[in-house]
Amino acid sequence: MTDPVVETEPEELAVVEPVVEVEPAVEIEPVVEVESVVEGETVALPAARETVLKISGLVKRFDDKTAVAGIDLEIEAGSFFGIVGPNGAGKTTTLSMVTGLLRPDAGTVVVHGADVWANPVVAKRTMGVLPDRLRLFDRLTGAQLLYYSGILHGLEKSVVRSRSADLSAAFGLEDSLDRLVSDYSAGMTKKIAIAAAMIHSPRLLVLDEPFESVDPVSAANVIEILQKYVAAGGTVVMSSHTMNLIERICDSVAVVVNGAVLATGTMAEVRGDKSLEDRFVELAGGRKAAEGMEWLHKFSD
Repeated sequence: MTDPVVETEPEELAVVEPVVEVEPAVEIEPVVEVESVVEGETVALPAARETVLKISGLVKRFDDKTAVAGIDLEIEAGSFFGIVGPNGAGKTTTLSMVTGLLRPDAGTVVVHGADVWANPVVAKRTMGVLPDRLRLFDRLTGAQLLYYSGILHGLEKSVVRSRSADLSAAFGLEDSLDRLVSDYSAGMTKKIAIAAAMIHSPRLLVLDEPFESVDPVSAANVIEILQKYVAAGGTVVMSSHTMNLIERICDSVAVVVNGAVLATGTMAEVRGDKSLEDRFVELAGGRKAAEGMEWLHKFSD
């Protein structure tokens, strides 16, 4: 597909919206506190948390290889949920099916009560997505990309301009908005893509390797933005190879190996008395003993 070449300024960008049959929004029951009487005193019990994302029996095969072998997960509102696993574990394939980018061979994905494949318009309306190996319209400027993303999500032009200014400032991209995205560094490309995923204020962010190629200072800024988003009631589901990062910022985690979930729960439940990395290595098969390499310890002259 050839990316469009756009010469106009963001506010003049012509966008042709697809004609779709929009279904009514899903009604979400309010979360309320429940009171209980304990020994004559009335105390507030924690309110039940809404299930934002439910994955049931998800399966994907490529020829004779099973990439995802029946994954089941339930993720609650306000979670910062990490998915970890080795290369080829099925993380990206799973997230691609969750976001509607790849059709599963079996199983269902339900987002805020709407099935991603049976009711995609409603399900995707509340999602922001950062896919792996992302492809952007990189012949647009950063400003045009944010504008285009906002308009496609049905935002008013004035709202898009205001949010674009806020996001570019938060991600440190103010001085780069007039440049073509094709001229961005890998880290800048990742940041503008995350900003585009957030512009419509989704309830659920699905981010595949969001910190790959992002420098430590920018990563710290992105983490702070995501933490505030979660504190306000948003939900983040992200994959990463960086165990200490997942352990530091996520409250819940799933360990995926060979297309199956080997452990899931709160961070404390999954790691036990170990670090997340040690627990992951244990679940994935343990460390391999480096035997038969004595020659490496006898240095050449």
